[in-house]
Amino acid sequence: MSTAPPPSPLKKPCKLALLQLASGNDKAANLANARKQVAAAAARGANIVVLPECFNSPYGTSYFRSYAEPIPHGDTTYPDSLTPSYTALSTAARENNIYLIGGSIPEHEPATDALYNTSLTFSPTGALLAAHRKIHLFDIDIPGKIRFIESEVLSAGATPTLIDTPYGRIGVGICYDVRFPELAMMAARQGAFAMLYPGAFNMTTGPLHWELLARARAVDNQVWVGMCSPARSEEAGYTAWGHSMVVDPNGEVVAGMEEGEGYVEWELAPERVVEVRRGIPVTRQRRFDVYADVAVAGPTEGKKGV
Repeated sequence: MSTAPPPSPLKKPCKLALLQLASGNDKAANLANARKQVAAAAARGANIVVLPECFNSPYGTSYFRSYAEPIPHGDTTYPDSLTPSYTALSTAARENNIYLIGGSIPEHEPATDALYNTSLTFSPTGALLAAHRKIHLFDIDIPGKIRFIESEVLSAGATPTLIDTPYGRIGVGICYDVRFPELAMMAARQGAFAMLYPGAFNMTTGPLHWELLARARAVDNQVWVGMCSPARSEEAGYTAWGHSMVVDPNGEVVAGMEEGEGYVEWELAPERVVEVRRGIPVTRQRRFDVYADVAVAGPTEGKKGV
């Protein structure tokens, strides 16, 4: 039996950019800033660009409904005036010829009046490839430090998201999703080369677990991990940790920044995945005769693009 590692799930090199943006109360200004920074990243050679969680609004349960928008799914359409964030993201992807993971926005589903925290991914033509509704809602209560209950306002998604691109397959999660290793396991075992997480950890959970979780998801699955945070604002009701970063398949932080507005960029190399998997061949040594393969036993694959 061959001991050679399988081919890299990353089919060709690509440049990943994570944009750590500051968002205020003015949605139009937030969208304009995002489009400006996406264009700048593309000009620097980025192929895949990621925005932060809730990049079009302040982050907080009290803001979700007032900033929420319907999202055109399937044959459903809405006037551009009702979908400014969707329109801005689609236009930015098309104008800059990039794959754009649009952080997340509050989504309103008119048929049910439900709200979701949703990440939209667009192709270089501006087509919507996937809408990932945050699966794990951030319901925590740490006495004396932070209480935040997303489920008071939001509904949870129920579909893992995988996106096919010419570079390979990408898995997407939002913030609290990173704490649940099953999503990254499923994505990696279904051929993903990267997990990308827009996320807004706070000043309690950020120092404790932001880097730890990113490195864990990377080393467990030998894939690239990108964590894209909002920039920190001490005036905001919810203060984000910042520290956006790229972690390689060996669990090493290869690029990162501090708390202010800016960006993190890194060239993802196919040979790095092969090197790591050859050195520590966990992909060939798992014991599914002893424990279940969550990629098989769990839900079917999520939404894909083409």
